[in-house]
Amino acid sequence: MTAELFPAPAMEPIGPGAVILRGFASGQAATLLEGVAGIAAQAPFRHMLTPGGRRLSAAMTNSGSAGWVSDRRGYRYEALDPHSGQPWPALPEPFLALAAAAAAAAGWAGYRPDGCLVNRYEPGARMGLHQDRDEAELSWPIVSVSLGLPVVFLFGGDRRTAPVRRARLAHGDVVVWGGESRLAFHGVAPLAPGAHPLTGACRINLTLRRARAG
Repeated sequence: MTAELFPAPAMEPIGPGAVILRGFASGQAATLLEGVAGIAAQAPFRHMLTPGGRRLSAAMTNSGSAGWVSDRRGYRYEALDPHSGQPWPALPEPFLALAAAAAAAAGWAGYRPDGCLVNRYEPGARMGLHQDRDEAELSWPIVSVSLGLPVVFLFGGDRRTAPVRRARLAHGDVVVWGGESRLAFHGVAPLAPGAHPLTGACRINLTLRRARAG
């Protein structure tokens, strides 16, 4: 069944332990977006603040037992949505299946994330270079899924000053990075205007992570 849902991908290495799986999620895109709509119905998208008070340009929400949040108190994972005081929506099974299949294709069998940060980018939104380092569990990779409008992905090294590779991510592309690249600096360039049949004038990004130890 997994082979039918996620056929053997075209793999594009972008660093040690980091690959782009071209079109890997294309066949499941509509189902994934249905999951996003269900999550947003329970935990609406919002623009979080950095500890310094800057408004992040991408709107965000979460699903799973570990939801990433940012405010003046800092960056961290929380089990409850600070807006509602309720648990974040459960991770949809199609998200879990995709994450496990993508990680296995990249060399990490047995992956099961406990959280998914969902980002919604509208034209002009961007994400500056940063590391995903708030997780207690760093032995598992990050699985990042692109849906909708294309974007330029920026992928560097373990220092902010390291050279940065620019790679165009299209609808259905999945990036997996771990091992030597687990703490690589990465980001996305400002989203260009456009329209996509499934998402309209935006890009949806699913970033699946294993945040809690164990």
